[in-house]
Amino acid sequence: MIRPCRFFPNPETAADNAFQQSAATADREMLSECARREFDKAVELLRFHGVTVRTVEDTVSPEKPDAVFPNNWISTHDDGRVALYPMLSAARRWERRTDVVNELRQHYQVTKVVDYSVYEDAEQFLEGTGSLVLDHIARVAYVSTSQRSHAQPLQQFCADFDFEPVTFRSVDESGRAIYHTNVMMCVGTNFALVGLRSIPDAVEREQVRDRLRSSGRQIIELAPEQIANFAGNAIELHNKHKQLLVLSTHARAALTGEQIRALERYVRIVPLDLPTIELAGGSARCMIATIHLPSR
Repeated sequence: MIRPCRFFPNPETAADNAFQQSAATADREMLSECARREFDKAVELLRFHGVTVRTVEDTVSPEKPDAVFPNNWISTHDDGRVALYPMLSAARRWERRTDVVNELRQHYQVTKVVDYSVYEDAEQFLEGTGSLVLDHIARVAYVSTSQRSHAQPLQQFCADFDFEPVTFRSVDESGRAIYHTNVMMCVGTNFALVGLRSIPDAVEREQVRDRLRSSGRQIIELAPEQIANFAGNAIELHNKHKQLLVLSTHARAALTGEQIRALERYVRIVPLDLPTIELAGGSARCMIATIHLPSR
């Protein structure tokens, strides 16, 4: 997790991120302070629940307003490989930091860095586990296509890391393409939170439903208004004893009692209070780049 330095909603990402809200330039210092407090409390709560959390400070320069969302530029894998991803926003490309990879090397076995950022030269993007919702058990990569999730880098990633791509288009309540798959979908060990109604094409919708069912997941459907409150932007983590579902307090409040009961069959729900950080259009899942690397 990257502790933010200068945090504010990024103007470069506002055009296609309907979850993002505007904030006055004069408020940026206050926003940064609030974001750091939310970040620190989130880390404290995750550690309280037994999750191993490694934090890295964002650097002052260059300014990186979205640095708190590292899952878009890096992913790690259980064979020791680290993947770096091509980013749509030029400001976000500064987030790819060699020192973060070197920090991982201090604690984990890193066998290779696979760098897809060259696709930026061709204006082809794949924004990490924002674009990719990975089922590590069934080896499926679910991807909602958008200008941040292109076919060519996706195919290359799936070939390199042995995932089956399942692609579809999803839209918000106004008909705009949903910018990242991980705001409308979360795949856990035994369940999947997914906004099936946000997939307008019936064939694609049933393809996603069938693939999730065939992998043995209980499907918990999310309504568009729940997705708008980040209910899909959740992630399953674990401590030594059980699985946890980490999401924001806004997302937890958007879930129905029936949905919560279904989830609690499998996980302990851990809500993080992130009202400031969510102004930038991401939530709990976006803040967490999961570590799958073998330990040293």
